[in-house]
Amino acid sequence: MQQDDDVLQIVTETATLQKRDVVTGRVRVHTQTQLSEELVSAALERHDVEISRVAIDREVDAAPPVRTEGNTTIIPVVEEILVVETRLVLREEIHIRQTTTTQAVEVPVTLRKQQAVIETDNAIANANEEDT
Repeated sequence: MQQDDDVLQIVTETATLQKRDVVTGRVRVHTQTQLSEELVSAALERHDVEISRVAIDREVDAAPPVRTEGNTTIIPVVEEILVVETRLVLREEIHIRQTTTTQAVEVPVTLRKQQAVIETDNAIANANEEDT
């Protein structure tokens, strides 16, 4: 006795992918330099010195040291005079006062600025599209 069995076949599909490189376009990059005149501001400091002589004419036993009072530097100037004995006489002091001034200046300078220019070569892109 022979049996007629219905057979059900199961099929599975698989996909295979392949890749290829296709040039779709090209670009060209170059730089352009632009010059512009700018006005630059800055604060400049200048130190000035004012010198004054102050007469003292007082006898001293030893030369006084250089000293500073506030922003004034005092330099003693001594002189020996001949008498029966030698005495030290403080003739004068030199007072040096330092002052600071600030001056705003504007100086023209040339500044450079570069920009990247990108050009697309559409003819190459179109030729590649026709090949596919």
